[in-house]
Amino acid sequence: MVIGFLTFAISKKKSKMQPTYSQLSETLIGSEIVKLGNMIRQRKAAGETIYNFTIGDFDPQIFPIPELLEKEIIEAYRQHFTSYPLADGEMDLRQSVSSFIKHYEGLDYGVNEIQIASGGRPLIYTIFRALVNPGDKVIYANPSWNNNHYTHFTSGEHIMVDVLPENAFMPTAAEIEPHIKGAALICLCTPQNPTGTTLPRVEMEKICQMILAENKSRGENEKKLYLLFDQMYWTLCYGETEHHNPVGLVPAMKDYTVFVDGISKAFAATGVRVGWSLGPESLIAKMRAILSHVGAWAPMAEQKATAKFLQNTEAINRFLAQFKKDISYRLHTIFAGIQRLKNAGYAVDAITPQAAIYLTLKFDLKEKKKNNGEVLMQQSDVTQYLLEAAGLAIVPFSSFGASKESPWYRMSVGTCKVEDIEPMFAKLEIALSKLS
Repeated sequence: MVIGFLTFAISKKKSKMQPTYSQLSETLIGSEIVKLGNMIRQRKAAGETIYNFTIGDFDPQIFPIPELLEKEIIEAYRQHFTSYPLADGEMDLRQSVSSFIKHYEGLDYGVNEIQIASGGRPLIYTIFRALVNPGDKVIYANPSWNNNHYTHFTSGEHIMVDVLPENAFMPTAAEIEPHIKGAALICLCTPQNPTGTTLPRVEMEKICQMILAENKSRGENEKKLYLLFDQMYWTLCYGETEHHNPVGLVPAMKDYTVFVDGISKAFAATGVRVGWSLGPESLIAKMRAILSHVGAWAPMAEQKATAKFLQNTEAINRFLAQFKKDISYRLHTIFAGIQRLKNAGYAVDAITPQAAIYLTLKFDLKEKKKNNGEVLMQQSDVTQYLLEAAGLAIVPFSSFGASKESPWYRMSVGTCKVEDIEPMFAKLEIALSKLS
């Protein structure tokens, strides 16, 4: 009895000194963007002018949600739509989503093939939970947004395809093909976060044909290979850029594709939290069961409001026309400024804007020397220098899985004021001119 008590006491004391949590929580990598955000807040609190282009969000003072959507949300609360919604989403919203994607993308999905949730994140998490067993191969581009974390959540095997700037940082079929045998999930995001680039039609078709061929080669009782297709930014394509989806190009892919979509980025409604997945009815049913335990449903009032808004094609078209014009202007103006600096001899570059709210920038400044003689030895020193000397806050691709020494960055323009662009470039050029 005494020995048992002492053992318990020692064990209890040790646990207080060295708390042990789940393997998942102990091994989960923290967000580099959050760390960068903390640095930005400290500098702004000290009175510094910071041009913060880190967060993949919209400043509501610059990019408010559509006026009609706002009115419908307010009216829904006035009508007391504050109870639990249906587990798979309110019927009127699923019907509206079905009509919306049919009208704009030509996709035919019934209400039982649509799952509503509070934005894209819980849907992606649920897709992983429904399809990936521990040890299963998950193929995704590197860099890309959060696929590494979701694969870690499910103890999947990370198959990272290192994408190249000459392909606009999008994966090719040839890069995926060596890894496809036995894989459980391929993750594609187009337009892509963090790059703001899109997957060309030819590559999309090739990848789809590979998936179909791989599934045909598997036995009747073997798990199939699925495609997680994140198209959250598909409405935000500029110029001649076209968005292509796998089911529209290759109809047979409907059996093996699950979409992630919603209003978050299409209508600057990141905080409204209404997202949807489209997929095979049997998979959607599994996702619904998982989500019913997680409870990550979109709020009832927002669902009712979105259901009405999505029926108003005129309001949607009017909003998107101005919204896209304003974002495109920022992306192309900043791109032109970077090209001007490049032509002036500075070690900077950018990829031509295609879509989303992101611009891919390159600051190849490692081993450059500051005025005080200090050398930028690591890419993290470059990131810090841009923040200190130019007040420019952007996210290194290393935060999305790329090498820590990658010179590439994501710039998000969702919080960019047009009047800040010129003074931002003035400070940036001064900072660059001080390096040798």
